[in-house]
Amino acid sequence: MVSPSVLVIALVAAYPIGYAVWLSLHQYSLIHKGLSRWSGFRNYSDALWGAHHSDFWSAFKTTFIFTGISVTLELVLGLAMALAMHQAFRGRGLLRATVLVPWAILTVVTAMTWRTIFEPNLGFANTLLRTLHLPGGHVVWLGQSGYALGVMIFADVWKTAPFMALLLLAGLQVIPGDVYDAAKVDGATAWQRFRQITIPLLTPAILVALIFRTLDALRVFDLPFILTQGANGTETLSLQAQQTLVNDGVIGLGSSLSVLTFLIVMVVSFLYIRFVGGNIRALAD
Repeated sequence: MVSPSVLVIALVAAYPIGYAVWLSLHQYSLIHKGLSRWSGFRNYSDALWGAHHSDFWSAFKTTFIFTGISVTLELVLGLAMALAMHQAFRGRGLLRATVLVPWAILTVVTAMTWRTIFEPNLGFANTLLRTLHLPGGHVVWLGQSGYALGVMIFADVWKTAPFMALLLLAGLQVIPGDVYDAAKVDGATAWQRFRQITIPLLTPAILVALIFRTLDALRVFDLPFILTQGANGTETLSLQAQQTLVNDGVIGLGSSLSVLTFLIVMVVSFLYIRFVGGNIRALAD
């Protein structure tokens, strides 16, 4: 009875991964289609230490900077949004639906929207800054290093902070209200209730949300692809692999970059499960 599921997993996961590994161990001719030769780990050494090592480590650094900043901001904003939506007030249902709209929009559409907003001449951002006589009205946001990565992080936070809020809101709703009532009777302030009740009891949900968002951010592709095509310090690991494999046609090296990205995400997943997964179970107990 398990065999159909195993077969499906083998077809949709194991075979593509295995084929990518196989491609990464070969060199392919760009002139003669289908001509290849065994190269072993030469593509990997080329990516890590050879002629392309600077590109790989630059994309590695950009990916982790993007992940660290965006996930941190999403956690803070998501927690604030979850706390606001958890309160009992008129129109709470409408607020929850409105907050989740950015998360429901396709990432490609989000990226195209923000690219239009930060267009240097006619974009809303520069027009507003110039109207208010604020600095930055003439900045080419997506054309300069630092600014381009900032726009990419801003767009990602705008889209996925509601997802973080949704996960944290689910965690807030399982905290018994009697605990807060008892704390109020004992004279605990709002800050004390938040620090000593909400955060400890919400920690399992926070850890789960961090796992989901971190692994998703490490694989980011669509945002830099639409916004900048990886220019100006926004090239991520996934985008670099795609451009090498598809645009440049260097199949062996591009496949090795894909496999390296997969291994990096897998290692981060293992570390999360190893050091965070046990804490989730213990805290839940």
